[in-house]
Amino acid sequence: MATFLYKLGRLAFRRRHFVALIWVALLTLAGVGAASAPSAGSSSFSIPGTEAQKAFDLLDQRFPGGSADGGTARVVFKAPDGEKMTDAANKATVEKTVKELSDGSEVVSVADPYKAHAVSKDGTIAYASVRYEVPGMELKDASRDALEDAGQQARDAGLTVEIGGDALQTTPEAASSEIIGLAVAAVVLVITFGSLIAAGLPLLTALIGVGIGVSVITALANALDLGSTTSTLAMMIGLAVGIDYALFIVSRYRAELAEGRDREEAAGRAAGTAGSAVVFAGLTVVIALVGLAVVNVPMLTKMGVAAAGTVVIAVLIALTMVPALLGYAGRKVRPAGEKGKRFGGRRKKAAGANEAASDKPNMGTRWASFVVRRPVAVLLLGVLGLGAAALPATSLELGLPDDGSQPTSTTQRRAYDTLSEGFGPGFNGPLVVVVDAKSSDAPKGAVTQVSDEIKGLKDVVTVTPATYNKSGDTATITVIPDSKPSSVSTEDLVHSIRDAGTGITADTDAKVLVTGTTAMNIDFSQKLNDALVPYLILVVGLAFLLLILVFRSILVPLKAALGFLLSVLAALGAVVAVFQWGWLADLFGVQETGPVMSMMPIFMVGVVFGLAMDYEVFLVTRMREAYVHGERPTQAVVTGFRHSARVVTAAAIIMIAVFSGFIGASESMVKMIGFGLAIAVLFDAFVVRMAIVPAVLALLGKKAWWLPKWLDRALPNVDVEGEALRTETEADTDGERELARV
Repeated sequence: MATFLYKLGRLAFRRRHFVALIWVALLTLAGVGAASAPSAGSSSFSIPGTEAQKAFDLLDQRFPGGSADGGTARVVFKAPDGEKMTDAANKATVEKTVKELSDGSEVVSVADPYKAHAVSKDGTIAYASVRYEVPGMELKDASRDALEDAGQQARDAGLTVEIGGDALQTTPEAASSEIIGLAVAAVVLVITFGSLIAAGLPLLTALIGVGIGVSVITALANALDLGSTTSTLAMMIGLAVGIDYALFIVSRYRAELAEGRDREEAAGRAAGTAGSAVVFAGLTVVIALVGLAVVNVPMLTKMGVAAAGTVVIAVLIALTMVPALLGYAGRKVRPAGEKGKRFGGRRKKAAGANEAASDKPNMGTRWASFVVRRPVAVLLLGVLGLGAAALPATSLELGLPDDGSQPTSTTQRRAYDTLSEGFGPGFNGPLVVVVDAKSSDAPKGAVTQVSDEIKGLKDVVTVTPATYNKSGDTATITVIPDSKPSSVSTEDLVHSIRDAGTGITADTDAKVLVTGTTAMNIDFSQKLNDALVPYLILVVGLAFLLLILVFRSILVPLKAALGFLLSVLAALGAVVAVFQWGWLADLFGVQETGPVMSMMPIFMVGVVFGLAMDYEVFLVTRMREAYVHGERPTQAVVTGFRHSARVVTAAAIIMIAVFSGFIGASESMVKMIGFGLAIAVLFDAFVVRMAIVPAVLALLGKKAWWLPKWLDRALPNVDVEGEALRTETEADTDGERELARV
């Protein structure tokens, strides 16, 4: 591995014009493809294998033309104080609004509140339901404008009007704070390298990689049904790993220059050593992201594969384009530790000063020396601290965001609250019960039995009359719970209806299925919970085998996996504290607290595991390299920190800055992901990898690098430490000396 990457790095350095041309051409082609591709609609949300999805598919089949996946809107009217919606003037205003809404080109139907019995008991609130023939995200601007104009005209007539539903849903806007994250990354790189040119290389290559990845996703979005969140995640992960991988290559290049190697040789050795770590770190991230397919939720699978694609691009760019750009930079990228600067066209040399500076222990060396002297205290403090941060995770409540989680400044949230006021909290989460009586001898009798059973259940407010399809063998019943959609009571009601349906099926051969947004959310959460353990086994197991191959050790990969579990649990605890409990909510722009998104635990496990292994590979590989070259185990830990701590710290700060930039996003899902990943990297890099890892390695000593002899013989030697390069270089040097004697 190291020898191949060494040759690749030297080739890219020599053929830099060709390498740069290839990447620029790929970026151009991807950009043209994205610009010419048809605009993507909304990404379909399906959960194969769940009861709610089966019911949804059955509705499409038995009620053709019903636009089951079409957009919806609820125009909510509230009468002025002292008046009612049944007053003649208010009724005339509502009827006029309904007529205007019905004239829309994409409107399938509009339910008149007075004919649909959609007026509250006290007569102060009414609503009109609007159905569209296309999903909410695909509505034309003209349809949205018509909806808002109709509502405004009713307001002008004196009514309070709010609009809920997904018809006003649009693609979330990018947050300006993402630019701030990149600016922080740039500052950290300048401080780390002390050079604008060296600092600019990781940023440039990361932006090129993300540009290619996101452009390809945009070009394929319509064909592959990719949502806007897919490209956002790809950008988030691609920027973070792209900067980090290039950072490690450039840092190793400067270290090789400091040892006296020429620039082409330094580029080759940087690609062979740090590049090997980049390859295996990238593989762990790809495994974690692609492994999301285990959940069998198409949306998550597409997000994971797309993000994994950007990681692969980041690895390829780090191995090829970074050495090429180093060739262009020439002497502008200085050896590590060199302090010389240009003054009046002259370069000030201070070799002696540099050697003295290199002999002085840096911060990483001093910290590692402290940890190996006090490993038990550091280990206990780190574990207890992360354990305390993880405590809020015991109160984790899962759900999916709805209009009730929107800020109170939005019309969707005000419509949600107004409907709750007029019709009860459960009105915003109706359950749709589908009765498939095709196999029943008495379809209507079976449907009546279902209605009667549901009316007798706890937490039920209203059961609407059944609506039959044309053939009369399938019916839908709408059930209004007494509790809000995200409550435990509503979830219990869904399970109660399904349990009752099992008995009805046995009696009448009619199948009873529960669907609707609330039921879909419940099934989605359950599916994710069921998939979490198999996903952990698959991803952690594959990465564990990969790390055994890299480190040729059993205990080091085991320690890496356990440390990851600590950091991800602590990060989940922080997410619960901020987004569910509301701690520091104002600081992070969280306007409404509520359940944590259902996909957050499994998503964080996947992404954070991949990123955590990045730091493990980069940091411990250097320790392994020192140990293989003859240093004592504790001294190898210190050596690894001397060479890698500064760069790993910079990489972690950069990744935290990039992820934190997405906390300012308008979409709650992106905001929560950005915060969760940023805090997870903070815990993992600075507590687990910088404190717990060296403490454990110090306690284990030589046992840390133990591997059974039979397994050592069976495993291929991937040579991440670059031992083959060292041997080859020494052989070349001996050969040159022999020739000189001759």
